[in-house]
Amino acid sequence: MFTQCDSKEKGNVPQKALPMKKGTTRKSKALPTQPKILIFDVDGVLVDVRGTYWRSALDTVSYLTGKRATYAELHKWKSRPGFNDDWSMVAAWVTALGKPLSYHEARVAFEKFYWGSDGKPGNVRNEKILVSPRQIEKWAQRYELNLFTGRTRQEFSYTFDRWPATKHFRTIITMDDARKKPHPDGLQMILDGRDPAKALYLGDNIDDALAARQAGVPFLAVMARDEHRYRERAARFRELGALALLPRATELERLLSHS
Repeated sequence: MFTQCDSKEKGNVPQKALPMKKGTTRKSKALPTQPKILIFDVDGVLVDVRGTYWRSALDTVSYLTGKRATYAELHKWKSRPGFNDDWSMVAAWVTALGKPLSYHEARVAFEKFYWGSDGKPGNVRNEKILVSPRQIEKWAQRYELNLFTGRTRQEFSYTFDRWPATKHFRTIITMDDARKKPHPDGLQMILDGRDPAKALYLGDNIDDALAARQAGVPFLAVMARDEHRYRERAARFRELGALALLPRATELERLLSHS
């Protein structure tokens, strides 16, 4: 089930989708236009990062400060602009707890937990892809598919070089290829002068929404209903112009079918 946001109504009041009975079709307001180009963020959209990036962030903060770091606190930081980059978030978080930390120092400490060190396996081993290759192939038959991720090329390649569905993405923009979100550079590189209204970007972070707004690309927010601070983050996504809130990327299929 998805929640659709109608920007034409006063206050951008969200329109909740009704439960859909098996074998029935629910009437729904369509997207402004049927997209031709789909652009996906990776973490939190195509990949479950709770046990990898998020776990590494919590481990890093706890290790450097001696204080317990929680997912609730992490989501509080993630709700702020500029912290799609976990290294920036960790540096700011640790500094806020009284331990001044540079971006470089945060990255070095974080990567020990992410990749592993001293013979200990890293959290990267917990990586789990959320969308099946069959679903990606199905979308690729109807739309041009692209990726715009905050991962480095190395981090991206570790998982996606082995994934059979990677071949279906026309353009892949990583952290090494463009300025970090919320800069819209990555989206603009993918569009390459084409009409942004014909694209659709799926992301899970405030910086994704900001990048989409600056690029003029329609945006869908992906966030599970059991996430910490769901209502607060959902309201913020609506303020930034999200067309709908999807509990998972695979719900895109239902939304597109009503366009």
